[in-house]
Amino acid sequence: MSTPAHDPLDDPLARERAHLAASRAALRAMREDVEALDIRDVTANWVNAEVLTRQIDERIKALADLSDTPLFFGRLDYLHAPGAEQAEGAGGERFYIGRRHVHDADGDPMVIDWRAPVSQPFYRASKKNPMDVGLRRRFGYTGGDLTAYEDEHLSDPAEAAATSKLLQQEIERPRVGPMRDIVATIQPEQDEIVRSGLSGTVCVQGGPGTGKTAVGLHRVAYLLYAHRERLARTGTLVIGPNRSFLHYIEQVLPALGELTVRQATVDDLVAHVEVRGTDEAAAAIVKGDARMAEVLRRALYAHVTPPTEPVVVVRGSRRWRIPAYELEEITAELLARDIRYGAAREALPQRIAHAVLVRMEQAGEAPDDRVQDAVARNSAVKAAVKAIWPAVDPAKLVLRLLSDAEFLAEHAAGILDEDEQKTILWTRPARSVKSAKWSAADAVLIDEAADLIQRTHSLGHVVLDEAQDLSPMQYRAVGRRCTTGSATVLGDLAQGTTPWATRSWAEALAHLGKPEGAVEELTAGFRVPTDVIAYASRLLPHIAPGLTPVASVRENPGFFEVRTATGAADVVDACALLLRNEGSTGLIAADARIPELAEALTAAGISYLAPGEETTRETRLTLVPASLAKGLEYDYVVLDEPRAVVDGEPDERTGLRRLYVALTRAVSGLIVTHAAPLPPQLAERNA
Repeated sequence: MSTPAHDPLDDPLARERAHLAASRAALRAMREDVEALDIRDVTANWVNAEVLTRQIDERIKALADLSDTPLFFGRLDYLHAPGAEQAEGAGGERFYIGRRHVHDADGDPMVIDWRAPVSQPFYRASKKNPMDVGLRRRFGYTGGDLTAYEDEHLSDPAEAAATSKLLQQEIERPRVGPMRDIVATIQPEQDEIVRSGLSGTVCVQGGPGTGKTAVGLHRVAYLLYAHRERLARTGTLVIGPNRSFLHYIEQVLPALGELTVRQATVDDLVAHVEVRGTDEAAAAIVKGDARMAEVLRRALYAHVTPPTEPVVVVRGSRRWRIPAYELEEITAELLARDIRYGAAREALPQRIAHAVLVRMEQAGEAPDDRVQDAVARNSAVKAAVKAIWPAVDPAKLVLRLLSDAEFLAEHAAGILDEDEQKTILWTRPARSVKSAKWSAADAVLIDEAADLIQRTHSLGHVVLDEAQDLSPMQYRAVGRRCTTGSATVLGDLAQGTTPWATRSWAEALAHLGKPEGAVEELTAGFRVPTDVIAYASRLLPHIAPGLTPVASVRENPGFFEVRTATGAADVVDACALLLRNEGSTGLIAADARIPELAEALTAAGISYLAPGEETTRETRLTLVPASLAKGLEYDYVVLDEPRAVVDGEPDERTGLRRLYVALTRAVSGLIVTHAAPLPPQLAERNA
């Protein structure tokens, strides 16, 4: 690592600091230019003025300078290499790579957005393939101050390739607050996923600490950069497992200058009814099975009744008669087209009206479109449509299926067996949609029914994180949101902790409606220390046989210890020990043990937060129920009673998966405390 020279004129670090100061000044000037815009004479009306004002406000926010965040983190010095195939900007030019584009008063770039094509070699260039880069320089920061740099001469074959010390320091740097972006540390295999095209769906299998969540978020930022106009029209969405997780990741995209990406849980997407009930695991499994989609389709289209009476339309002194057989032909044609139930219902009166107009023309009249619309609104036509193709409320349809044994048996015949039907039938049928105690799985069924009636709006791109815990019906709900767009699916089969957890990514992609999606695997661990991931990987043969264990690339093995505890006081002591270190600490325990540990922490005078609450310099301990630990990370972790974590789940395999999640939340150190014997799988060294 380079150190500053004594002569300021020959001090590279001083020159880089000067460029940083100049870049910050240029960014400030860019922001001031936008703030000074006067739109009073350029808008035609108040609506345009409101839209333009909102766009200007968003631009001002995007140009904010985060004082404690590096404006640029790298530099590329290109070689003199002419030719059309060279990277954009080749020919000896120098580029500083950062979070957003910054230019000076003349429009010349001072910092290049990390997503620009010219920035790609910062992540991909190597000794074997330097990509026309002579020098790659990385910068080290303390807060927002540039404190060090490190050079890699890619064109010098005599210089041996070495692991970047600054890269290691950035990966291992203690964190307080929400999830950090990884823009300065993206690895080549991660960059390939981040920059993959908008049209394709990508599924990323990644063990703990491989950066799959960060890769997914940076992929959104990249796609918004590369396809700004298209995604501005169609929209993007990030889906996480719970609100705590979304709060944890919500600052990553704004740090990259992206402010308009919506975030939601699957429950948010399907919130057609108030969820007040819960299902037994057996019922939730059946309700989440993809076969329920066909049951719902049958039940819905059973409402279509073949006509038995003609339609007689009276206009003035004339009566126009459409016989029942012709109405039946129209109905059969609409059914054969396999369009949405609601769309077909809207088309039916127009089809009947068209049949009337044909008769009018045969009689010598010359009706136009206005006449057809009037006929479609005729009371006799309306009555026929109501009888043939009645309106159906999706919640009422699901309510009847779950309450009426005969109705369910009729439409589940050959799909669900008798035991499965009994499993999902309510023992106390609700009288109305409002009084029903809907479960989360019921809400997904209602969403499926709603889509059968009216097509769900599709977005340009959806990121689905912690996907391994979704049921097939939940995958379908997500897939409906990107039928005309693409998706990035992120997960780890070894961390599936629901009874319906994903068995294979091929199966998941099929339910999502993206069977052509490419599956990529990340196996290099950047977050979890070597000793910790090696210990947790002892569980893999029992929870995900055949899955490649994560190989930590961390030089620091991390702090790891297993302690015998006699009570909550020993657990508190372990927390106090880890809190002496810089950074965040998480105390993870079985949900049932949280109240006892909370009381012990309070008695010891140690303040703590709940998952989703942002850590501060004053309060750096978070008390985490094991059921909410997934996706979170802390510098140090105390894991209380592994046996209790396993026993807190319906079966041992799910419990071991929950334990695997809890064991892999630490970035720098882990203490496992236990009074009960450890699960025997942790004693096996066969990972």
